[in-house]
Amino acid sequence: MHRALPSLTFCLAVPALVAAPPKASPAPASLAPAVHGLDLAGMDRSVAPGNDFFAYANGGWVKRTEIPADRGSFGVGHEVADLTDRRTAALIRAAAKAKAPAGSERRKIGDYFTSFMDEKAIEARGLTPLQPAFQAIGAIRDRKDLARYLGRTLRADVDVLNATHIDTANLFGLWVAQDLDEPTRYAPFLLQGGLGMPERSYYLDPAEGMATVRAQYRAHVAAMLKLAGLSDSERRAAAVMDLETRMAKVHASREDSGDVLKGNNHWKRAEFGTKAPGLDWETFFAAADLKQPEVFVVWQPGAFTGLSALTAEVPLDTWKDYLTFHALQHRARVLPKAVADQSFAFYGRVLSGASKPRERWVYGVALTNQALGEAVGKAYVAKYFPPSEKARAQHMVAKIKDAFRARIEALTWMSPATKAKASAKLDALKVGVGYPDRWQDYRGLQIVAGDAFGNAERAERFEYARNLRKLGQPIDRTEWVMTPQTVNAVNLPVMNALNFPAAILQPPYFDPKRPMVMDYGAIGAVIGHEISHSFDDSGSLFDATGKLNNWWTPEDLKHFQASADQLVAQFDAYEPFPGLHIKGRQTLGENIADVAGLAAAYDAYRLSLGGREAPVVQGLTGDQQFFLSYAQSWREKAREPLLRQQILTDGHAPAPFRPATARNLDAWYPAFQVKPGQALYLAPADRVKIW
Repeated sequence: MHRALPSLTFCLAVPALVAAPPKASPAPASLAPAVHGLDLAGMDRSVAPGNDFFAYANGGWVKRTEIPADRGSFGVGHEVADLTDRRTAALIRAAAKAKAPAGSERRKIGDYFTSFMDEKAIEARGLTPLQPAFQAIGAIRDRKDLARYLGRTLRADVDVLNATHIDTANLFGLWVAQDLDEPTRYAPFLLQGGLGMPERSYYLDPAEGMATVRAQYRAHVAAMLKLAGLSDSERRAAAVMDLETRMAKVHASREDSGDVLKGNNHWKRAEFGTKAPGLDWETFFAAADLKQPEVFVVWQPGAFTGLSALTAEVPLDTWKDYLTFHALQHRARVLPKAVADQSFAFYGRVLSGASKPRERWVYGVALTNQALGEAVGKAYVAKYFPPSEKARAQHMVAKIKDAFRARIEALTWMSPATKAKASAKLDALKVGVGYPDRWQDYRGLQIVAGDAFGNAERAERFEYARNLRKLGQPIDRTEWVMTPQTVNAVNLPVMNALNFPAAILQPPYFDPKRPMVMDYGAIGAVIGHEISHSFDDSGSLFDATGKLNNWWTPEDLKHFQASADQLVAQFDAYEPFPGLHIKGRQTLGENIADVAGLAAAYDAYRLSLGGREAPVVQGLTGDQQFFLSYAQSWREKAREPLLRQQILTDGHAPAPFRPATARNLDAWYPAFQVKPGQALYLAPADRVKIW
């Protein structure tokens, strides 16, 4: 989802756990969402809503809340994720105690978790599980051997359009998805990778703070190489750092990597040798079991040309040290404590600002979810997602779709031809609520009790093989990219589908014990956000079938782009740190979805009342309840290192800036008496209305 701050698709910034940096641990049970309504004590009414809506809604909470020592950030999303983790942990432990039949899903779940929790066994094995990798690296004698090793370690660990996870520590990453030009077939997408730090600017930015981070990273590489048993680790680390810096120089920027039109490059297999000379591509593809595809989508072609050249230019000994470091780093969580602690020293302390790691069971839950996510998900939804809540969520989705359709029809600037295409896309949208229609089959995944390292390796290879099997097969639009126990939501633009996992459909986002208007402001805005992604700057490029196809008239597209530019300028003006602004272009898709999604959710809430006014609750009108629920759903604090990382690498604006979206909705102004001269006030002509 991955790097130090894997962001949620609608971005609550709740970290996922993989082999990289620890960031959070479970909050005490008292922190679990319990208030069925708005947190009035968490507001700061001394702040004018029109000057800082986030502080008005959340200032009291911000003042009284300390970020836990084991986290880089903390907020309402973390509270919900913590509660979900505790529930999931109980289900996993029950599976471990059940002594289920060998080969059953329950047995695999229990054995995977229990093996990870057996720290004594992991310590006793030391680095022995890594010896096959170290021997394979040591056996590299020429460039063909290097290509073979790189191919063998290719994994299906990126996703450029759905989970927007575009980073891999491997030299390249694979994503198998519908071809953008022909969405009836799966295509292999290849993405740039190879960096140990989050993004190219960490290597290239001349700022003093970045130079300090680079020095700390080089020290981390040296420490890991020493743990791997290599001598002269400082010199080797300097060479590895130089190699990754050269990689960073040829990498595409985060903004360019998010540009679908720049990424949709089809290369024939035979063209790789001329378009990206250096790597022995046939050896690479054969080792990666990619012998059949004749065409690949190369997302960052300049990076492939540059990275391929480096495989021929850089000394093999440097490549071997680089691969040794990454092999050790990748499996830090299932290796002895000295390795895990060193990994945390950089990724936790330096990049996230946390001062201690998470409790081990939290990693165990996350990694079990990663390996057997839908098997765990079956148990989760059976216990925690009743049919009544699924039906209630489906009803809300239908209402917000209706509101979005009405907004399309009411657009005065859009031509009838474009409106018809937009409505057709909305009609074809497939919405999944809670859990997938068909569960993933884990019968081919071997889990061995007591073998934490081997289980992680086999689970990763199983997922890779599962993706390879899609090639040449019919498209499955029922497939989910998130597990039911994930606190998140996602739009799948090529599938023209949405996933709303069960875990996000719970308080305080979705709560049957509070007024429905509050749900519309919280989960309703999330639903509207995900629907709107089908019509953001990237989603609007795809037609109802998922094909990359311009369905706009030139005049309509010009108007849309002008509104988008207006939103870019709005977010460019936000300055979390002196001299460091939010990147309006990089975050544009999410910001469009926020504006359009909040507007659709507001309309749906008003329509649900049938012309009546919502009752006053907690001393607040219906509109105040709606907008405050939205603002409190973005409640979060982050440490400076992590917040800086998000600004540089993430496609989402930081959470404290998301409530300001409300300044683009006319109804927000009378609800809070926002006046000209206040910081967030926008004249009516300057309020962005895209959909």
